[in-house]
Amino acid sequence: MADTVLSSAPPVRSTMMSPAEFALTLGGFGIGTGEFAIMGLLPDVARDTAVSVPAAGMVISAYALGVVVGAPVIAVLAARFSRQHVLLALMAIFALGNFASALAPDFLTLIAARFFTGLPHGAYFGVAAIVAAGLAPPHQKARAVARVMMGLTVATLIGTPLTAWFGQMVGWRAAFAIVGLISLITMAMTLRFVPRDKPETGASPLRELGALANPHVWLALAICAVGGGGMFAVFTYITPAMTEVAGVPLSGVPLMLALFGAGMIAGNLLGARLADRSLKYGLGVALLFNLGAFLLFAFTMGNPAIAALNIFLVGCGFLLVPGIQLRLINVAGEAQTLAAALSHSAFNLANALGAWAGGVSIAHGYGWTSTGLVGAAVSLAALAVWGVAIASDGRRW
Repeated sequence: MADTVLSSAPPVRSTMMSPAEFALTLGGFGIGTGEFAIMGLLPDVARDTAVSVPAAGMVISAYALGVVVGAPVIAVLAARFSRQHVLLALMAIFALGNFASALAPDFLTLIAARFFTGLPHGAYFGVAAIVAAGLAPPHQKARAVARVMMGLTVATLIGTPLTAWFGQMVGWRAAFAIVGLISLITMAMTLRFVPRDKPETGASPLRELGALANPHVWLALAICAVGGGGMFAVFTYITPAMTEVAGVPLSGVPLMLALFGAGMIAGNLLGARLADRSLKYGLGVALLFNLGAFLLFAFTMGNPAIAALNIFLVGCGFLLVPGIQLRLINVAGEAQTLAAALSHSAFNLANALGAWAGGVSIAHGYGWTSTGLVGAAVSLAALAVWGVAIASDGRRW
């Protein structure tokens, strides 16, 4: 059954974070910090590896490609193993990749290390979400998933800027080393606090691949890939929109980015409550909220105060994530691991497509805030997919 995971452990009957959830959240914090901190250190990487800054951006692309490839492959290969052991192995791979990144002797080696580091990303969040949902009572499953995802959102607010700052002070290699240390601490906490489960009876790679034959899984992934694209279309070009349109001084950009991170945290928590109340309508509300936030961004970025509010609201678009993750767990049947991991492949696809669509709009002369209109358009498309998902499976939401 979709909700029968780690049944040997008693459910958590409180909204407070348990030690097991904290261990899972810490892993998400490390992954989020490792993924985003490099964005603030690209000039340092470029200088140290003797490449241009645009070329240095390949290390970000390599990581994203690792996420897209690793999520489904690892989820399928890990089917016969206990989830605690899978989490330990994934975090060990992530730690090794970050230490290899810190020690990379040249640019090509660094690209390979970042690709390797990205491999466990999606599978980790997928398995962690399943474990958290299995430890929670039925009416708190989405909130349990959100508490795990909070590690990623807090990383955008605290971990990423702090690690980037430290990396600027003592070198970008130290930033990767710090993330590697966080990964080792996560492994120790996972071993201590996450319940030791047994592999599910009948679990196999073939059974996991069965998720790909489920149209409801594909519809949920489509909502994720399309609906998430709007946030990335806006966020990718957020700095020039703030400085060129809203008149925010360059020194104020870090504060604005912190507001985006705060919005992600708020959206994560609100989205979980909406999903626990009504998964079907919670996703619809999330998509409508995003539509409104993107339209506000497109038409009301005239001064710093309103721009700050807009940045926060766009960050709140993360409220889509807990519901999507729970929907995938619910509809995947016995192939939960692959379905949950694929959501992170879908979000990385959304990242790539959203950034591309926003760039096309800007390149055609529509302005820095035209990315909000791109976001609104993809939100409408995601609402259409959501409508199809409800029509095709209305009774099981």
